[in-house]
Amino acid sequence: MAVLASVTISMTAGAQKKGDMAAGANVTVGTGDHLTNFGLGGKFQYNVTNPIRLEGAFDYFLKKNHLRMWDISVNGHWLFPAGDKLTAYPLAGLGVLNYKASSGFDGYGKYGTSNSDFAFNLGGGLDFKLTDDLVFNAELKYKISDVWSRLLLSAGIAYRF
Repeated sequence: MAVLASVTISMTAGAQKKGDMAAGANVTVGTGDHLTNFGLGGKFQYNVTNPIRLEGAFDYFLKKNHLRMWDISVNGHWLFPAGDKLTAYPLAGLGVLNYKASSGFDGYGKYGTSNSDFAFNLGGGLDFKLTDDLVFNAELKYKISDVWSRLLLSAGIAYRF
């Protein structure tokens, strides 16, 4: 039992260390409530402890069906190394989802509606180390809010520094 604990602790310590940071970009597909659209995003990650990472993220979704969306989130990741190059993590977080729907022209300008809503994030992802500084990541996240509940699938690249 002590050997198993030692191996687990050394794997966790070797994966990412306290104070490590990364910044990256991603492409996202969001689906839910009869709308599927693509988005572009960015993120900043900071390892608070060896297994715990905080992430600030922003995604902008391209206009579709007269609807534009963006979201901003803060997520926590619990990192589980699955080898030298692969790390898996569950995630949980909070965010704000904003949407703007334009529906027509009334002679004075466009009219429509805009709203922001508080959201919860639940999901998980994988980091694959390409080089010492570059990481490919893939993530599946469910964003839950009063107005929109969406499934988000993203893939991207992050630079560690």
